[in-house]
Amino acid sequence: MAANLYETLGVAKDASTEDIRKAYRKLARKLHPDVNPGDKTAEDKFKQASSAYEVLSDPKRRAAYDEFGDASLQSGFDPAKAREYARWQDTRQRRARDFDEGPVEFDFSELFNRGRGPTRGADLHGVVDMDLRQAVEGGEVGFDVPGQGPVRVRIPPGADTGSVIRIPGKGAPGARGGPPGDLVIETVVRPHPRLRRDGLDLHLTVPVTLDEAYNGATVEVPTFDGPVLVKVPPRSQTGTRLRLRGKGVKRKDQRGDLLVDLEVRMPDQADERLAEALRASRDAYSKPVRQELTL
Repeated sequence: MAANLYETLGVAKDASTEDIRKAYRKLARKLHPDVNPGDKTAEDKFKQASSAYEVLSDPKRRAAYDEFGDASLQSGFDPAKAREYARWQDTRQRRARDFDEGPVEFDFSELFNRGRGPTRGADLHGVVDMDLRQAVEGGEVGFDVPGQGPVRVRIPPGADTGSVIRIPGKGAPGARGGPPGDLVIETVVRPHPRLRRDGLDLHLTVPVTLDEAYNGATVEVPTFDGPVLVKVPPRSQTGTRLRLRGKGVKRKDQRGDLLVDLEVRMPDQADERLAEALRASRDAYSKPVRQELTL
């Protein structure tokens, strides 16, 4: 374990929980063994970052670390007993000075060597990158656990950036015969080139022709469940939004919608007949199109 956990993650001591999480995710992506195969230095730094994040992401453990330093990282550490022990040691120090006995060594390790039984191992933390479709549909991904090798992790449907999957018993081994900790995995979903996610809803921009927008039409729209037919209302504008219920992200018993935003595309080839027809269409507007354009 690094002497200073904040320096290990590259954050200030007063960093927010979100800043600590972002710093860890950045380091995990850079140092993960899958990205640096055979690089022992990167692997060691990855382990140090994971251990530091495990402590600093937990408010209670972080507070104990801020108060007691590395002593709080020992297995079975109890802040209340540590404070009691510190007061007892302070009393010993004062009495020793009163009787000219010299200084008394202050060592928290004495606190842990008194009747400690088996203790649970620490949790191991990792990050898994995945694309949007995989996050929406769920599935298995490979994950390499330092010191344990590869494991297969089942990602449930509907995962999002920041979702946490906990696998019992796959963390660090316990001390003195105690049970192992858990493997805690956070998912990071890569942006999709066409879809935007908002909670359980998905947003998709669909181009339509002048004819389809003005006269109305039935167009095919892709979804993760396969293509569906959507009716474009007559005289639709760019930005007209159509809602496909139940075609968004599914999470447990909830299902979001797919929101289709229409984008009217002008023809990309010159046509004099079309140009003349459009000039003749000026009288079809009920009011000037820029009448409400004010700053």
